[in-house]
Amino acid sequence: MPTEADLNLLFALNALLSEGSVAKAAERLGLSESAMSRALARLRESTGDQLLVRAGRAMVLTPHALALRNRVRELVQESRAVLQPAGASLDPRTLRHLFTIRANDGFIEGFAPRLVARAAHEAPGVRLRFAPKPDKDVRPLREGLLDLDVGVLGESGPEVRIQALFRDRFVAVVREGHPLLAGPDITAERYAACDHVVTSRHGRTVGPADDALAAMGLVRNTAVVVPSFSTALSIAAATDLVALIPSSYFEHLRARGTLRSFPLPMPTEQITVSQMWHPRLDRDPAHRWLRGMVLEVCRPLNERTRAP
Repeated sequence: MPTEADLNLLFALNALLSEGSVAKAAERLGLSESAMSRALARLRESTGDQLLVRAGRAMVLTPHALALRNRVRELVQESRAVLQPAGASLDPRTLRHLFTIRANDGFIEGFAPRLVARAAHEAPGVRLRFAPKPDKDVRPLREGLLDLDVGVLGESGPEVRIQALFRDRFVAVVREGHPLLAGPDITAERYAACDHVVTSRHGRTVGPADDALAAMGLVRNTAVVVPSFSTALSIAAATDLVALIPSSYFEHLRARGTLRSFPLPMPTEQITVSQMWHPRLDRDPAHRWLRGMVLEVCRPLNERTRAP
């Protein structure tokens, strides 16, 4: 039967194979880099393989380590399930874990402060790591590099679990004193006649708003494309360009007083923001606590933005 030290080595091996870095593996387990280096040395001795080798400034996994990665991940998940007492409930105050949540900048800037505060209150031993969302690839979930993926999700495959968090919609944002705010009502024609700043991680110049305008025989001029909502708002605050921002993201900016939002003057569909995880974590008590916390933090917004 494996000893406690052997089991600790298994967790260390999983972190090293998942992160591909001694420093990141140490952070994941809440250890010092020297302690993780000692664990790597013991693992090299136990397996008879170098596991991680230097390639330039980075570390890469050996072929043997790559072959072990999925098996070790499954063993760690099974070990956690076996060691959890049957029917026992988790006390978050005793939880020591680093959770990685992938989300776009809008969700992180709007919700991370509330998630961090909630976690600090309920589970002071928990650390949250927010990762950028360059795409909707679900492989990081399958490979155990992410605990949660949050956003407007694409094709995920039947092996991934999805839970809706809240419904959202895009609003237009302009600076105080913008010409659109004066005079008659803001019509689709007046909106389309303005210059616009568009947010797209992939540099796209058109989206659902353009489809809605096209159905009305209108075209807007995209003057600038930026990769983040915060940059779009900075440009809108300093110019007459109109930004398109999720309502949930703009909520925490209202106190700034330099920007105004208004509903789009053409029909557009609401979007559903969800959290997604791999089913191997379904019954993990720590992960269930994490999912519940995220859902609770988002729930008030869900009640405010619920469709009639």
